[in-house]
Amino acid sequence: MTNHLMNTYMRQPVTFVKGDGVWLWDDKGEKYLDALAGVAVNGLGHAHPKLVKAISEQAAKLIHVSNIYNIAEQEALADKLCEISGMDKVFFCNSGCEANEASIKLARLFGHNKGIDNPEIIVMDQSFHGRTLATLSATGNSKVQVGFEPLVSGFIRVPYDDIEAVKQVAARSNNVVAILVEPVQGEGGINIPKDAGTYLEVLRQICDANDWLLMLDEVQTGIGRTGTWFSFQHTIIMPDVMSLAKGLGSGVPIGACVAHGRAAELFTYGKHGSTFGGNPLACAAGLATLKTIEEDGLRENAEKIGHVIRAGFEAEFKNTKGVTTVRNAGLMIGIELDRPCAEVVKMALAAKLLINVTAGNVVRLLPPLVMGEAEANELVQRLAAVIKAFLDR
Repeated sequence: MTNHLMNTYMRQPVTFVKGDGVWLWDDKGEKYLDALAGVAVNGLGHAHPKLVKAISEQAAKLIHVSNIYNIAEQEALADKLCEISGMDKVFFCNSGCEANEASIKLARLFGHNKGIDNPEIIVMDQSFHGRTLATLSATGNSKVQVGFEPLVSGFIRVPYDDIEAVKQVAARSNNVVAILVEPVQGEGGINIPKDAGTYLEVLRQICDANDWLLMLDEVQTGIGRTGTWFSFQHTIIMPDVMSLAKGLGSGVPIGACVAHGRAAELFTYGKHGSTFGGNPLACAAGLATLKTIEEDGLRENAEKIGHVIRAGFEAEFKNTKGVTTVRNAGLMIGIELDRPCAEVVKMALAAKLLINVTAGNVVRLLPPLVMGEAEANELVQRLAAVIKAFLDR
């Protein structure tokens, strides 16, 4: 069969046809353990009955109407997001990069309202915020930027988890209006600040002292993945802006830019929009996702199973040369090796296990929030054997 798809993905040689919980089956009937969850999307696993029921019922009523009309499901999901986050207003879109685009636009509007003609946003090395031109420019990875120059201006880059670097920018620039940061860097290699709570709290203090917005990219960390609804809830802070997507719709495309306080009032009629953003089907999926996470205790499960997986790998790799560190924030798990390890993805696939490698040498795991202890132990056993075989070659 001729492939008419653009060559934008290095696809693995497998086609999945059905799923159940943390398991997937390919078109040859082979069964795989999913430790990637569609890259942190399928928090409820595959074919969760509560999600299937909600989507089916909504599809039989309404899939889409324009945002020029009231949408009850959208209002209900916005209410729920503000209830569990403590924030005030929501703009719905279709993806994480769109949510970050909205955040960037809010920051620029905030700056222009203050009389700053060239507003700038502090962003971090090794960050990832998306592949649109603005979010690509904000991203701290030169590889994904090559060929798309000129990049969008207005971003000042500093090292991640480096408060002094941020203070130095504050001392020399009068145009900064915001900081955009991931509480845990996902694509960057599951990078966790040395003292995660303090890092965000000090960034909050710097923003308050300089009249900046603190904007958190929780596209990968949000919706229960780190053990709380949102990663910032491990701290005492409140962000001004937060971007969400991935796990919010459990596979149905949806993104959200959530704002607090004065940031919540920046967008006015005509300043932003989205044709598909917040349509009834996507919002029904979002509501079902949040309800299921709440009813089934999946935030607590993420913390528990994340600990089981990390402890299991630490025991497996205790005397293994080549494994640098094992780290996690809930069900964001990184196994850092001392060498490039892209080949581990293919080796894991052969072992009927779905994983990912990011930052060149970090095996990244983002299991569904529904993963149980027995499945977590099986994940550890399968992947530990694969990594040891890779290191012994």
